[in-house]
Amino acid sequence: MTTMTSRKLALHQHAKDFAAARPMWRERNRVFHREDEAYLRFLIPAGKRILEIGCGTGDTLAALAPTFGVGIDFCEPLIAKAKASHPGLSFIVGDAESAETYQALEGPFDYILVADTVGSLDDCQAFFELLHPLCTRETRLVIGYFSHLWFPVLKFAEWIGRRMPHPPQNVLAPADIWGLARLANFDPVKSEQRILMPFSLFGVGRFINRFISVLPGLRALALRHYVVCRSLEKLNDGLASVTVVIPARNERGNIEPAVQRLSQFCDDIEIIFIEGHSKDGTYEEMERVQAAYPGKDIKIMRQPGKGKADAVFAAYDVARGDVLMILDADLTMPPEQLGKFWDAIKSGKGEFINGSRLVYPLEDEAMRFLNLIANKLFSYMFSWLLNQRYTDTLCGTKVMRRADYYRLRDGKAYFGDFDPFGDFDLIFGASKLNLKSVDLPIRYAARAYGETQISRFSHGVLLLKMVVFAFFKIKAI
Repeated sequence: MTTMTSRKLALHQHAKDFAAARPMWRERNRVFHREDEAYLRFLIPAGKRILEIGCGTGDTLAALAPTFGVGIDFCEPLIAKAKASHPGLSFIVGDAESAETYQALEGPFDYILVADTVGSLDDCQAFFELLHPLCTRETRLVIGYFSHLWFPVLKFAEWIGRRMPHPPQNVLAPADIWGLARLANFDPVKSEQRILMPFSLFGVGRFINRFISVLPGLRALALRHYVVCRSLEKLNDGLASVTVVIPARNERGNIEPAVQRLSQFCDDIEIIFIEGHSKDGTYEEMERVQAAYPGKDIKIMRQPGKGKADAVFAAYDVARGDVLMILDADLTMPPEQLGKFWDAIKSGKGEFINGSRLVYPLEDEAMRFLNLIANKLFSYMFSWLLNQRYTDTLCGTKVMRRADYYRLRDGKAYFGDFDPFGDFDLIFGASKLNLKSVDLPIRYAARAYGETQISRFSHGVLLLKMVVFAFFKIKAI
């Protein structure tokens, strides 16, 4: 192990002194650890390559069920205990702030977990900088730490014997964690605050932590803070092609304008028209347009089932582009603006680019007044539910990498088949993957051909159901 500062030597000795008693303290505070691990399992699904830095006895790493798990701690007795308790995982004695510790690791990892370790570090920024070589674009750094507001309470708990004594720690606010991560070239994707009650209270604690601690206002008082970050040094993965999926039902008059107005923002663009059982000759128009533009890579399909989600995902499954885009055939999202979405995802500014119709003023008759009010209300709700800003959840234009869509599709069982639109399949799936979401404002235009297929009341009821569904699947863990 590399030479440690006097402060870290004191922390090391403290860890050794309390190593034998660590299981007892963990059992005494089992409610807190149960709640903490429940949310970590939401952030970090089973079957991944996971590195935990500051792993202690390895119990949290084991609870995450990795296919390949590595734990690092600088306390030899704790690592010995971890190896004995979890022989299927790998544990290494090492200083978290030494580059030598990471050089021998078999990276990269899907997730790097840093739970409470930031409290013991001499230089958090330098520590984060050491982690980039272990990352890919998809790797997520998950930081868990206690709230600075709880520091007096935690010290009191130590004094009365309810918490294991701790040496002096870094007391960091969420803004401090975000700032240090950004200085180290990590980009915070989202954050969450949870756990108001670290005790059972005859079962009431579970209810408070699940349903009350996540509410707006109250969650600022929660004990546990989580920040999910991505490495900004691993953004470029060679995006070179795009598939634009255009689902269309009774949109005959918009098929050729869609092709004509789509600029060559990328050298390699595939266009997939997928027709949804139209009665106005839309499919025949697609065939005509395909023949009329032989210089463009245009494919046409008939969707196998019903609904926009069925159409979009059927096309996604056969798309060849590195990036997948949805363009609604009503052309209320001007096709000329798709180049902005390409720039946003290719530059790495976002991994899930969501069009927003509600930032710029709308054209006359572009959206009914009640629809506008409902959309704004739902955008606030979903921003809270997803811990990322969404100004418009139902804009049809959504953009992501094909590789991320495959990961989303593989994990779709968590949410099930619940969304006829497909918008929430993508939004919730992107949130579960911890993708960096970016809202991209567009100038929403009035429809030039055909009639809207949105029912304000039935679809409004469906949106309410989505809010409840998302609360139980994403928030009330």
